[in-house]
Amino acid sequence: MINLGVLISGGGSNLQAIIDAVADGALDASIKLVVSSKNDVYGLTRAEQAGIPTLALTKDDYVDPLAADERIASALLDAQVDYVVMAGYMRMVREPLLKAFPNKIINLHPALLPSFPGAHGIADAFDYGVKLTGVTIHFANEAYDEGAIIAQEAVAVAEDDTLESLEEKIHAVEHKLYPQALQLLAQGCVVIGEDGKVRIL
Repeated sequence: MINLGVLISGGGSNLQAIIDAVADGALDASIKLVVSSKNDVYGLTRAEQAGIPTLALTKDDYVDPLAADERIASALLDAQVDYVVMAGYMRMVREPLLKAFPNKIINLHPALLPSFPGAHGIADAFDYGVKLTGVTIHFANEAYDEGAIIAQEAVAVAEDDTLESLEEKIHAVEHKLYPQALQLLAQGCVVIGEDGKVRIL
Protein backbone atom coordinates (compact mmCIF):
# COMPACT_ATOMS: atom_id res chain seq x y z
CA MET A 1 0.00 0.00 0.00
CA ILE A 2 1.30 3.42 -0.95
CA ASN A 3 -0.07 6.84 -0.06
CA LEU A 4 -0.54 9.21 -2.98
CA GLY A 5 -0.86 12.93 -3.32
CA VAL A 6 -2.28 13.98 -6.68
CA LEU A 7 -1.60 17.34 -8.36
CA ILE A 8 -4.18 18.59 -10.87
CA SER A 9 -5.01 21.70 -12.85
CA GLY A 10 -8.25 20.82 -14.64
CA GLY A 11 -11.05 18.34 -15.02
CA GLY A 12 -9.21 15.49 -13.36
CA SER A 13 -10.01 12.60 -15.70
CA ASN A 14 -6.72 10.90 -14.82
CA LEU A 15 -7.43 11.53 -11.14
CA GLN A 16 -10.74 9.75 -11.66
CA ALA A 17 -8.98 6.83 -13.33
CA ILE A 18 -6.73 6.52 -10.27
CA ILE A 19 -9.68 6.83 -7.87
CA ASP A 20 -11.50 4.09 -9.80
CA ALA A 21 -8.45 1.80 -9.86
CA VAL A 22 -8.11 2.13 -6.07
CA ALA A 23 -11.82 1.43 -5.60
CA ASP A 24 -11.65 -1.61 -7.90
CA GLY A 25 -8.66 -3.06 -6.08
CA ALA A 26 -6.45 -2.76 -9.15
CA LEU A 27 -4.22 -0.21 -7.42
CA ASP A 28 -2.97 -0.87 -3.89
CA ALA A 29 -2.93 2.76 -2.83
CA SER A 30 -4.72 5.43 -0.84
CA ILE A 31 -5.13 8.99 -2.12
CA LYS A 32 -4.41 11.22 0.86
CA LEU A 33 -4.61 14.66 -0.74
CA VAL A 34 -5.50 16.30 -4.05
CA VAL A 35 -3.82 19.64 -4.77
CA SER A 36 -5.12 21.88 -7.54
CA SER A 37 -3.33 24.84 -9.10
CA LYS A 38 -6.80 26.39 -9.65
CA ASN A 39 -9.70 26.70 -7.27
CA ASP A 40 -12.57 26.28 -9.73
CA VAL A 41 -11.90 23.04 -11.60
CA TYR A 42 -13.97 19.86 -11.78
CA GLY A 43 -11.09 17.75 -10.55
CA LEU A 44 -11.71 19.18 -7.08
CA THR A 45 -15.32 18.03 -7.28
CA ARG A 46 -14.17 14.53 -8.23
CA ALA A 47 -11.90 14.46 -5.17
CA GLU A 48 -14.58 15.75 -2.84
CA GLN A 49 -17.11 13.21 -4.15
CA ALA A 50 -14.57 10.48 -3.33
CA GLY A 51 -14.04 11.85 0.18
CA ILE A 52 -10.45 12.96 -0.51
CA PRO A 53 -9.10 16.09 1.21
CA THR A 54 -8.20 18.92 -1.16
CA LEU A 55 -5.99 21.98 -1.29
CA ALA A 56 -6.82 24.58 -3.95
CA LEU A 57 -4.43 27.33 -4.90
CA THR A 58 -5.01 30.35 -7.13
CA LYS A 59 -2.90 32.22 -9.64
CA ASP A 60 -2.05 34.71 -6.91
CA ASP A 61 -0.59 31.90 -4.80
CA TYR A 62 1.91 31.22 -7.59
CA VAL A 63 3.29 34.77 -7.79
CA ASP A 64 6.24 33.27 -5.90
CA PRO A 65 6.42 29.72 -7.35
CA LEU A 66 8.97 28.56 -4.80
CA ALA A 67 6.74 29.65 -1.92
CA ALA A 68 3.81 27.88 -3.58
CA ASP A 69 5.80 24.66 -3.88
CA GLU A 70 6.91 24.95 -0.25
CA ARG A 71 3.27 25.18 0.78
CA ILE A 72 2.34 22.19 -1.39
CA ALA A 73 5.28 20.12 -0.13
CA SER A 74 4.37 20.87 3.48
CA ALA A 75 0.75 19.81 2.92
CA LEU A 76 1.81 16.59 1.19
CA LEU A 77 4.27 15.75 3.96
CA ASP A 78 1.61 16.42 6.57
CA ALA A 79 -0.66 14.00 4.69
CA GLN A 80 2.10 11.35 4.90
CA VAL A 81 2.26 10.95 1.14
CA ASP A 82 4.74 8.44 -0.33
CA TYR A 83 4.45 9.46 -3.99
CA VAL A 84 3.32 12.67 -5.67
CA VAL A 85 1.34 12.04 -8.85
CA MET A 86 1.03 14.80 -11.45
CA ALA A 87 -2.26 14.27 -13.28
CA GLY A 88 -2.72 17.08 -15.75
CA TYR A 89 -0.80 19.46 -13.48
CA MET A 90 0.21 22.34 -15.72
CA ARG A 91 2.99 23.78 -13.61
CA MET A 92 6.63 22.79 -13.30
CA VAL A 93 7.59 21.32 -9.93
CA ARG A 94 10.47 23.15 -8.29
CA GLU A 95 13.14 22.56 -5.66
CA PRO A 96 10.92 22.52 -2.55
CA LEU A 97 8.84 19.64 -3.95
CA LEU A 98 11.74 17.83 -5.59
CA LYS A 99 13.78 18.01 -2.39
CA ALA A 100 10.88 16.82 -0.22
CA PHE A 101 10.09 13.90 -2.55
CA PRO A 102 13.30 12.81 -4.33
CA ASN A 103 12.50 10.27 -7.06
CA LYS A 104 8.96 10.20 -5.72
CA ILE A 105 7.20 12.57 -8.13
CA ILE A 106 5.54 10.93 -11.12
CA ASN A 107 4.37 12.69 -14.29
CA LEU A 108 2.23 11.75 -17.24
CA HIS A 109 3.06 13.00 -20.74
CA PRO A 110 0.80 12.51 -23.79
CA ALA A 111 3.57 11.56 -26.25
CA LEU A 112 6.45 9.12 -26.47
CA LEU A 113 9.25 11.04 -24.77
CA PRO A 114 11.81 12.24 -25.64
CA SER A 115 9.69 13.17 -28.68
CA PHE A 116 7.28 16.10 -28.40
CA PRO A 117 7.94 17.36 -24.86
CA GLY A 118 6.11 20.38 -23.48
CA ALA A 119 2.51 21.38 -22.91
CA HIS A 120 1.15 20.48 -26.36
CA GLY A 121 2.48 16.95 -26.93
CA ILE A 122 -0.63 15.61 -28.67
CA ALA A 123 -1.05 18.56 -31.03
CA ASP A 124 2.68 18.74 -31.76
CA ALA A 125 2.79 15.06 -32.73
CA PHE A 126 -0.38 15.37 -34.82
CA ASP A 127 0.86 18.49 -36.63
CA TYR A 128 4.20 16.84 -37.37
CA GLY A 129 2.41 13.99 -39.08
CA VAL A 130 3.81 11.06 -37.10
CA LYS A 131 2.18 7.67 -37.59
CA LEU A 132 2.92 6.59 -34.02
CA THR A 133 2.70 8.55 -30.80
CA GLY A 134 1.67 7.49 -27.32
CA VAL A 135 1.84 8.01 -23.57
CA THR A 136 4.81 8.21 -21.20
CA ILE A 137 4.86 7.82 -17.42
CA HIS A 138 8.11 9.17 -15.93
CA PHE A 139 9.74 10.55 -12.83
CA ALA A 140 9.72 14.34 -12.69
CA ASN A 141 12.95 16.21 -12.11
CA GLU A 142 14.29 19.73 -12.52
CA ALA A 143 14.30 19.42 -16.34
CA TYR A 144 10.85 19.55 -17.93
CA ASP A 145 9.78 16.15 -19.33
CA GLU A 146 13.26 14.65 -19.01
CA GLY A 147 12.98 12.36 -15.98
CA ALA A 148 13.57 8.60 -16.04
CA ILE A 149 10.85 6.73 -17.92
CA ILE A 150 8.76 4.19 -16.01
CA ALA A 151 6.32 3.08 -18.71
CA GLN A 152 5.27 3.88 -22.27
CA GLU A 153 2.52 2.71 -24.59
CA ALA A 154 2.26 3.48 -28.28
CA VAL A 155 -0.83 4.84 -30.01
CA ALA A 156 -1.16 4.56 -33.79
CA VAL A 157 -2.28 7.67 -35.67
CA ALA A 158 -4.84 6.58 -38.25
CA GLU A 159 -5.15 8.30 -41.63
CA ASP A 160 -8.61 9.56 -40.72
CA ASP A 161 -7.73 10.72 -37.21
CA THR A 162 -8.48 14.31 -36.29
CA LEU A 163 -6.73 16.05 -33.43
CA GLU A 164 -9.85 15.47 -31.35
CA SER A 165 -10.04 11.74 -32.11
CA LEU A 166 -6.33 11.34 -31.40
CA GLU A 167 -6.78 13.12 -28.07
CA GLU A 168 -9.54 10.65 -27.17
CA LYS A 169 -7.28 7.69 -28.02
CA ILE A 170 -4.39 9.15 -26.01
CA HIS A 171 -6.58 9.82 -22.97
CA ALA A 172 -7.99 6.29 -23.06
CA VAL A 173 -4.44 4.90 -22.86
CA GLU A 174 -3.52 7.37 -20.09
CA HIS A 175 -6.44 6.21 -17.96
CA LYS A 176 -5.26 2.61 -18.23
CA LEU A 177 -1.47 3.03 -18.15
CA TYR A 178 -1.18 5.48 -15.26
CA PRO A 179 -2.81 3.21 -12.64
CA GLN A 180 -0.78 0.27 -13.97
CA ALA A 181 2.47 2.20 -13.56
CA LEU A 182 1.49 3.30 -10.06
CA GLN A 183 0.75 -0.30 -9.16
CA LEU A 184 4.32 -1.20 -10.14
CA LEU A 185 5.47 1.39 -7.60
CA ALA A 186 3.10 -0.02 -5.00
CA GLN A 187 4.62 -3.47 -5.55
CA GLY A 188 8.17 -2.12 -5.21
CA CYS A 189 9.00 -3.16 -8.77
CA VAL A 190 10.45 0.16 -9.96
CA VAL A 191 14.16 0.77 -9.44
CA ILE A 192 16.31 3.60 -10.76
CA GLY A 193 19.75 2.24 -11.68
CA GLU A 194 23.08 3.98 -11.34
CA ASP A 195 22.77 4.94 -15.01
CA GLY A 196 19.61 6.90 -14.19
CA LYS A 197 17.35 4.51 -16.10
CA VAL A 198 14.36 2.71 -14.64
CA ARG A 199 14.36 -1.04 -14.32
CA ILE A 200 11.17 -3.00 -13.68
CA LEU A 201 11.79 -5.96 -11.37
